Amino acid sequence: MSIRKRLAAALCGALLVTVTGGTLPSTAFADSGGAAGQAAAKEPPKVELVLDVSGSMRARDIDGQSRMSAAKQAFNEVLDAVPEDVRLGIRTLGADYPGKDRKEGCKDTRQLYPVGELDRTEAKTAVATLVPTGWTPIGPALLGAADDLEGGDATRRIVLITDGEDTCAPLDPCEVAREIAAKGVGITIDTLGLVPNAKLRAQLMCIAEATGGTYSSVQHKEELSERVGQLVDRAAEPVVTPVATQGGERCADAPRLKAGLYADRETFGQHLWYRVDLLPGQELRASVSISADRPVNRDHGVLLRASTLAGREIVRGESTGDGRTDVVSTGLRYPKADTDGDTDGDTGDGTDEAGAAGAGDGGPAAETVCLRVSNSFSAPASVATSPGLPVELTIDITGGPRDAGDAAFRGLGHGWWLLGMGTLAGFAAGALWGWISRWRIAVWRSN
Repeated sequence: MSIRKRLAAALCGALLVTVTGGTLPSTAFADSGGAAGQAAAKEPPKVELVLDVSGSMRARDIDGQSRMSAAKQAFNEVLDAVPEDVRLGIRTLGADYPGKDRKEGCKDTRQLYPVGELDRTEAKTAVATLVPTGWTPIGPALLGAADDLEGGDATRRIVLITDGEDTCAPLDPCEVAREIAAKGVGITIDTLGLVPNAKLRAQLMCIAEATGGTYSSVQHKEELSERVGQLVDRAAEPVVTPVATQGGERCADAPRLKAGLYADRETFGQHLWYRVDLLPGQELRASVSISADRPVNRDHGVLLRASTLAGREIVRGESTGDGRTDVVSTGLRYPKADTDGDTDGDTGDGTDEAGAAGAGDGGPAAETVCLRVSNSFSAPASVATSPGLPVELTIDITGGPRDAGDAAFRGLGHGWWLLGMGTLAGFAAGALWGWISRWRIAVWRSN
């Protein structure tokens, strides 16, 4: 090996040791890689396509074809492209009862193809047999689809395709969607309207918004197949599913939450409480969003308040709205001081004001932070108040105790450490390279 190569190798080794503190990069990631490899496989996502087969689907206004023909062709294209890891099913509404008895017509929904591993030929054959027939029982069909997707922790999605409003009120499909969302089962409902009708649009938007889904209006066959395909593919994408929780009437009875995403329901003007434990040196970051999934009065607001168990307010975040607002959000930040003084509310008797016991062995004491979510929504008397409005609460806890034995503090995850070591490495590399350059010039001159 030449002197030049040896010096280059020595330089690289010096830089590697300087930046990593003597630890090779492969060992720095060994733990995370092992943990990922041991992670349990997630259950395959589930999707159920709910197709309107009512009599109005005979209308020939989609690219010169009937709505039913366009839907069948779109379904065939979608079935050919369903990802292998998606469990898909098909449910119909209005496909079997041709009579005029409203009571019977509103029961007309059935599962055409069960949710599971897809046999594309069998599913296409089942769709090919459909003939536009009866009523439009959207509410019962959504309830049936929710039952079809019941069980497990997979991502679950209902895709509703219809050309008309529900004909089976008072079982309002929008209220049905709210009930499905209130159960906390994590089902998202996407809706597609085949007719540019204002009333249909309003109903389908309400259904979608109640569960965090989407609404689309499609008037061409290509649009229909493309949109349904996108929604099926979306089910296979990794998503963060909120954990269902139920806030308390007071902090002492509230659920104790860790970092994560949570879903709840809150009625008009209600206060809900949650608890978070915070160690010295940590920072709590919390945000809340409340969705107006039904008609509400013009002026409204959301308040997120952090306080101690004794009721002393620590910090608050608030937001207001006026007019049409689908979602109102606010947030707050609370850093708990990492000191030995009394800034953390220590009362001197071994407990702090928040009710957290001081550690007898000298360890850090956790403070209980009470979070109260309040809203000032109101609605006309004709609007149902149950179930409550959808609440999404995000909890994030950053930082932690920074004593001499805290390995995390010495790791590369802290920006100041990395910046300092990078600066030192730069100086060392510059000095070394300057010395090498002068040595090479001296050798060249001597020759």
